[in-house]
Amino acid sequence: MGISQYIKEIGRGKDGARALTREQAADLLGQVLDGSVTDLEIGGFCLAMRIKGETPEEMAGFLEALQQRLAHFPAGETPTVVLPSYNGARKLPVLTPLLALLLAREGVPVLVHGTPTETSRVFASEVLQALGIHALAAVRKIGSGEAVFAPTELLLPSLKRLLDVRRAVGLRNPAHSLVKIMSPCLGKSLVVSSYTHPEYAISMAQTFELTGANAMLLRGTEGEGVADARRMPQMEAFIGGKRSLLQETQAGTLATLPELPRTVDAAATAAYIQSVLAGDKPVPPSIARQVEHILHLLPQIK
Repeated sequence: MGISQYIKEIGRGKDGARALTREQAADLLGQVLDGSVTDLEIGGFCLAMRIKGETPEEMAGFLEALQQRLAHFPAGETPTVVLPSYNGARKLPVLTPLLALLLAREGVPVLVHGTPTETSRVFASEVLQALGIHALAAVRKIGSGEAVFAPTELLLPSLKRLLDVRRAVGLRNPAHSLVKIMSPCLGKSLVVSSYTHPEYAISMAQTFELTGANAMLLRGTEGEGVADARRMPQMEAFIGGKRSLLQETQAGTLATLPELPRTVDAAATAAYIQSVLAGDKPVPPSIARQVEHILHLLPQIK
């Protein structure tokens, strides 16, 4: 065993590297997640993929290996909305918990999963905790109208370790894309995924199509899967991998901007979310539209 033969293929530089097949990619990541390779090999894999970039076929293979090892949530009566949350807040409050709770209020089971990936940001897990929603200690069935948070290490400890490689080398690796497209659910689900750079929008869309995924894709808020409260982003749907446009981009900022909290700390963000849920402040129009689109998509999932 070992992944040195794969590193030779993907590590020949931007122009000389060769893409792996779907099966090779699945074998490679499977060995990484199983802990059967050295730290040096993992570092080589991460750096080589960062330079080369992932193809949709490789991402599909990586995803297969990941899905075989994840702890999966039991199927519910209705599709679960999956909200990956790995970027957190830098300049704007992280409103992924608001999206989760707005959907739960409509009777939707919602799974937020994530882990802090940097030390200088505020993460959804902190805001959820301030709202009284604590991290799960075990995988269980999610009830209709319930929003829960699962830390990445609960889903797969070795996935968390692979994400943490970024702290050592300072660069993202395929795990940072995989967590945004995976669904840790045995039953029907809709993954709400976001991108930060246009090239990722292309590759993520191609992967959703290739794998027959049920997903929404948008350019969210600082990498989070919630629509930017200041503008109306493009939103696309993938149902069984079939792509459709849900929402066109509206140029510029919205005519009326919501009154967002002045700071991005967890307490201020939680207080703002509570005021929105109580009706004291309006739901930001872009997030309200995102909720409408998600509710429209869920009955289409077969």
